[in-house]
Amino acid sequence: QVQLRESGGGLVQAGGSLRLSCTASGNDFRSYAMGWFRQAPGKEREFVAVISRSTIKAYYADSVKGRFTVSRDNSLGVVSLQMDGLKPEDTAIYYCAAAAEKMPTTAGGYDYWGQGTQVAVSS
Repeated sequence: QVQLRESGGGLVQAGGSLRLSCTASGNDFRSYAMGWFRQAPGKEREFVAVISRSTIKAYYADSVKGRFTVSRDNSLGVVSLQMDGLKPEDTAIYYCAAAAEKMPTTAGGYDYWGQGTQVAVSS
């Protein structure tokens, strides 16, 4: 089993940056692809980014491509999401998740979830 805890959320003005971190504990962190999702009020949880076990591959939602960067440090058990050029529509609760299989881009493909961290972007 894997326990995940997100940190780094907050309030930022449009155009600003935030860096989210997700710390994993429990089973071997290296065994999991790590994803980020977000959920805005009244909306479904949506895919943001995923990074492979080896850090070689990463996929992004079109809405964040070129602005967000996902990375991981397997020695520390941490996955990060650098968010630049933030927009008001990026406002949401951001979740990290761990997947034992491949690199899912849908929530159903993940086995473990953190509790989320709030990101708010003002215009």
